[in-house]
Amino acid sequence: MTAQHCFALTPGEPAGIGPDLCLLLARQAQPAPLVAIASRELLAERAKQLGLNIELLTVGPQQWPDSPAAAGSLYVWDTPLATPAIPGKLTPANAAYVLQTLTRAGQGCLDGTFAGMITAPVHKGVINEAGIAFSGHTEFLAELTHTQQVVMMLATRGLRVALVTTHLPLKDVAAAITTERLERVTRILHADLQSKFGIAEPRILVCGLNPHAGEGGHLGREEIEIIEPTLERLRSEGMNLIGPLPADTLFTPKYLEHADAVLAMYHDQGLPVLKFKGFGAALNVTLGLPIIRTSVDHGTALDLAGTGKVDIGSLQVALETAYQMAASRQE
Repeated sequence: MTAQHCFALTPGEPAGIGPDLCLLLARQAQPAPLVAIASRELLAERAKQLGLNIELLTVGPQQWPDSPAAAGSLYVWDTPLATPAIPGKLTPANAAYVLQTLTRAGQGCLDGTFAGMITAPVHKGVINEAGIAFSGHTEFLAELTHTQQVVMMLATRGLRVALVTTHLPLKDVAAAITTERLERVTRILHADLQSKFGIAEPRILVCGLNPHAGEGGHLGREEIEIIEPTLERLRSEGMNLIGPLPADTLFTPKYLEHADAVLAMYHDQGLPVLKFKGFGAALNVTLGLPIIRTSVDHGTALDLAGTGKVDIGSLQVALETAYQMAASRQE
């Protein structure tokens, strides 16, 4: 039995809310087989703490499921912890475990075992404390899949926002908006909207960098010297790119109604709007990878681990989107 229609789910930091989310999600049936790559012992212990009666069904390379698990059960590819995980208590000893779950999921997507992977939050700090250089899921998966350039996109129902630059100090953003970077990111966004979201002719709104999109050069010249010439060249290839537009008016129904995605120049230009619109029901998508990867848009919430007081909305949207992306790829 192969698992080409299976999806991998990684619970992330074992002391955080990732295991809780997986178990709470298992209360309802999924439209496709979903395999949690995690410690079976961890999930069993956390289920007991949460008062959940979830049947854990062991699967793996010898036997993959051929149908979705019933409500109240969860497929698990057992991946042992180095040391028991206590909710809310970080330990570097389990850092290698976290990376092993990601490697199994990512490699499984590459070799066709899984149709896509959905990730719960990791804790970068404790992985670094273990002496492992780790800057995040995105960079880890880019290296695993030998991908040179990836693009971060957050989405919620009715809005997708991709970023030209991500985690940079604001003082460094302008210098990072180069012709080469803008072109690479735009090409990846356009290509993945077509291949992974099934949008034949994506309509992309592009933010200016400066207030009022530079106001004709009076508030900065990046729009005139870099952004507009790059967009014009890509338009000549047939891409439907609108902009650069002032970010303070772009995020209005007049513009967004017929847009497939927004391309923002920096992190806090586009994401506050998205999170205001979709808080608790947004997800992170890594574009540019040869695999499908979606993620929750929140952190490990160590203080809520084991309490049951968590919202699975973001994980549900991440799952729904992964299923839709896989279906678009097959069409």
